[in-house]
Amino acid sequence: MKFAHLADVHLGGWREPKMRDVNTRSFITAIDRCLAEKVDFIILAGDLFNTSMPPIESLKVAVQKLKEARDKGVPIYIIPGSHDFSPSGKTILDVLEEAGLFTNVAKGDITEDGKLKLRFTVDTKTGVKLTGVLGKKGGLDRKYYEDIVREPLESEPGPKIFLFHCALQEVKPKELAEMDAMSVAFLPKGFDYYAGGHVHVVDRANLGTHNNIVYPGPVFPNNFAEIEKLRHGSFVLYDNGVVTHVPLQLHPTISITVSAEGKTPSETEQAVLEELKTKSLKDAIVTVRIAGTLKQGRPSDVNLNDLIQHCYDLGAYFVMKNSNALLSTEFEQVTLSTRSVDDIEDRLIAEHVGKSGVFPAEYERALLRDLMQSFAKEKDEGEKIADFEKRVKTDAQRILS
Repeated sequence: MKFAHLADVHLGGWREPKMRDVNTRSFITAIDRCLAEKVDFIILAGDLFNTSMPPIESLKVAVQKLKEARDKGVPIYIIPGSHDFSPSGKTILDVLEEAGLFTNVAKGDITEDGKLKLRFTVDTKTGVKLTGVLGKKGGLDRKYYEDIVREPLESEPGPKIFLFHCALQEVKPKELAEMDAMSVAFLPKGFDYYAGGHVHVVDRANLGTHNNIVYPGPVFPNNFAEIEKLRHGSFVLYDNGVVTHVPLQLHPTISITVSAEGKTPSETEQAVLEELKTKSLKDAIVTVRIAGTLKQGRPSDVNLNDLIQHCYDLGAYFVMKNSNALLSTEFEQVTLSTRSVDDIEDRLIAEHVGKSGVFPAEYERALLRDLMQSFAKEKDEGEKIADFEKRVKTDAQRILS
């Protein structure tokens, strides 16, 4: 038995056109590689799209590749992920399944006592039996796992694959400590392969009676930090018990991290340039992260636009910057222990009020609070966007006057 395991494609997820294009090409490359490997079938463990109703460009690409696989006799088995899922129950996946492009294996029945009895989907070529649970945001899918009728699943003979789209506490990386997760004990026992998604890590684990718990990683990283950590996308090939993570690197990735601690803005810029001199940026995706507290000047004094343009002059494909942790002695970092939004706002105002020198401190404090309350207003039911924007502007002008 030979199959491919993909997850977290997130077609349409990148806002920047060039990165959205790389994401799309990574998906195309993955399907092409699966077909070239002559797999028996393809598993997609959630989040084919970044939203339940994707843009037409993403939908068109997905349909083309899914149809190509179907026409070549390679079935695709999926579960919806947390991004595919819609609270209204409406998702484009239903349309694509109805068109015969794939089979959703997250299917079952509710018993009289409120339990979930999952049904197997049988692959006709290999005889392998597949089932699984769809993903929901915020850990709302946990209830499904709690209600699974386990005995029929665990006693079913023959090769079995379970698809899931959630984090597992036992294999969750430290940097994702805040992510909702459940114990591996919630997964039914005795399956030959557990095809995971949702957690954007490359991992494989054996935990007691649960063997081959596999996260293939995203088909393409989904944000700045993932570009830094993962460098590229990936998927998994399973060939008669051998699990291989397959990299999907369409562009080289160069990640530069520079400390601005104790430097001036110009010294920080020079430190970035020195790092760039040691790298080949041709056709590369470049990330530039700058952190630390400047000894003088403000973060805005570091000319990031010129640094980015310099990268493009050296042949970079796309450049991203992150200066969220670049601080100034004029505006020091605020460490907050409270989770109350009002408390956070009050602490931030108190920390920085009066530093601009434009208004007296108490007047500025009252002005900021009134402006924040004004900007927090929501659009009324049935109110036109233009009327809403006019109302917000009028309120702001009244406060400032």
